[in-house]
Amino acid sequence: MLKISVPWLLCVLLVLGARLVGAQEQPQLQLPHTPLTIGMFQIDAQVASSPDQHATGLMFRKEMPQHEGMLFVFQNPNPQCFWMKNTLLPLTAAFVADDGTIVNLEDMKPQSLDSHCSKKPVRFVLEMNQGWFAKKGFKAGSKLSGAPFAVAK
Repeated sequence: MLKISVPWLLCVLLVLGARLVGAQEQPQLQLPHTPLTIGMFQIDAQVASSPDQHATGLMFRKEMPQHEGMLFVFQNPNPQCFWMKNTLLPLTAAFVADDGTIVNLEDMKPQSLDSHCSKKPVRFVLEMNQGWFAKKGFKAGSKLSGAPFAVAK
């Protein structure tokens, strides 16, 4: 019979627990991508489509290229609200209707629990580096195109 001391077992459990917590604090970088277009600009959007992917979003990222973003895809149009817990980058959330029209844009501060919501029910939210839409002159009413909006009808 193997005899294990309590302090040794506690040490092992603490190390394993720290590894599990550390694993959860990693950015999700392996999501599928889809190209989106707005005006003459192309966006390489990672697609977050499951509840777990939605919950992690862009958390723990230290940088994101200017032409990249994350598209959150929900099953049904609903009021969508986002916050920035554990998100290190300042972001702008574009709440997007089924046809690709931006309903509203919300700038979000890093690591904030402030809620930022869509002004009407939507199935899509596109997060980009803060200021990306404004610098390119896009606002509510601007229209995104790409595969997710073609099949959403």
